Amino acid sequence: MSRASRRFYRTIVLAVLAMASLIWVVIDQFGISQQEMTELFLGTVLIAVLVIICAAVVTLLWVGLRKLLRHGDD
Repeated sequence: MSRASRRFYRTIVLAVLAMASLIWVVIDQFGISQQEMTELFLGTVLIAVLVIICAAVVTLLWVGLRKLLRHGDD
């Protein structure tokens, strides 16, 4: 395994552990219920999916218009 790969995997593991500790602090220290955290997580996932879908639609429109305009030049 190369040095870059080890560094990449170490960064991923540390990021996941940091996120887990933040969630633990929110639940334990601030008294946020697990149901509330689940609702917030699902809302976040929904927004992320909507943003990805919007980006895909804009990209497809852009590529389609570009091909349409280039086809008209021929």
